[in-house]
Amino acid sequence: MTAFPDIDRIPFEGPDSKNPLAFRYYDADEIVDGKAMRDHLRFSVVYWHTFRGQGADPFGPGTAVRPWEDGTDSVENAQQRARVAFEFIEKLGAPFYAFHDRDVAPEGASLRESNENLDAVVSVLKEEQERTGIKLLWGTANLFSNPRYMHGAGTSPNSEAFAYAAAQVKKALEVTHELGGEGYTFWGGREGYQNLWNTDMRRELDHLAMFLHMAVDYAKEIGFTGQFYIEPKPKEPTKHQYDSDAAACLNFLRQYDLMDHLKLNLETNHATLAGHTMQHEIDTAGAAGALGSIDANTGDMLLGWDTDQFPTDIYLTTQCMHTLLKYGGLTTGGVNFDAKVRRESFEPIDLFYAHIGGMDAFARGLKIAADIRADGRLEAIVNERYANWTSGLGAEIEAGKHNLASLEKIMLAKGEATANVSGRQEMIENLINTYL
Repeated sequence: MTAFPDIDRIPFEGPDSKNPLAFRYYDADEIVDGKAMRDHLRFSVVYWHTFRGQGADPFGPGTAVRPWEDGTDSVENAQQRARVAFEFIEKLGAPFYAFHDRDVAPEGASLRESNENLDAVVSVLKEEQERTGIKLLWGTANLFSNPRYMHGAGTSPNSEAFAYAAAQVKKALEVTHELGGEGYTFWGGREGYQNLWNTDMRRELDHLAMFLHMAVDYAKEIGFTGQFYIEPKPKEPTKHQYDSDAAACLNFLRQYDLMDHLKLNLETNHATLAGHTMQHEIDTAGAAGALGSIDANTGDMLLGWDTDQFPTDIYLTTQCMHTLLKYGGLTTGGVNFDAKVRRESFEPIDLFYAHIGGMDAFARGLKIAADIRADGRLEAIVNERYANWTSGLGAEIEAGKHNLASLEKIMLAKGEATANVSGRQEMIENLINTYL
């Protein structure tokens, strides 16, 4: 049985193609900046939006038409869904997928039953991975949907909720390891607060760090060598989440001696909610040596919540890829489509249109970013702007040869700083437009 009988593997047809079921820019084998495009981008399809999303919103139930669903939350239906997922990913030509434990298998009446359900579906995922060659980019545990996590998981004031979350992560780590997952992600969906009057923040942060150290220790115990990630987001569903942006996550990791164990999985829409650009978040993580993976989506600038739309803005994808290339590109992580089709785009074929568009947008962004780097004009402008630091006093300061007293002596003798030069912002923006 096939869920998409009228769709073959999506081909690359080039920029002149008018076929909406073909790639115009994503040619997996094309060499860009010394590496195949597939290896630069490492595209991943997410299970939660693509195969579990039904198009529901706060004002109405789901609209999605999914003929392969039988309307039950049974293990058998979950196994059938897994086969459909791999048919889709295989025809799309993406090399990876990602999931939460509760995305792929129904939660049972007890932890034991939930684990058994997960094992039953994992057996199908394993078969499909072997059949198709598609790999697991990263796994994770859903520690935010069940009411037991209403106050958080690793930060819950209920020690048994903490213990249940620990058990759930243990199982999710085992499953991720069994499936050959290249990483494991923590998203603190409710690890934060609604009201500081009833919150012991220091205790909660201590507990969260303890929770993550337990996961690191257990990974070593079972031989899991994949990369751990933490995903920043400032709000939704809590008023404030402890992993609010890249800088907050880095501060937390440094404070609790976790920098050697976790990198960041960054999302565009989360950057927007934090009041940053994705370029800012990637640069922040990259400068700290903690750039791990990205969730590829975008928000609507007129809406103040996490809309998780597919990325189609070439300027945005160019910014992302230019900054990624600046730090050596993706290695363990990937470009993970944590995005969902709109409520009005309810037919199965819309899943293909959405992913094709996102993959083409990032492929085009990659090629433009590589052209900018090869051309060298932008780099020359930046180097010229900081030329004052490459010799003379600037070089001496960077080399640690000065202190406050010595710098005071120099400026007392000189009387005033050298005049500033223009930042050339408009010229640079015009230059970038010439590549698009």
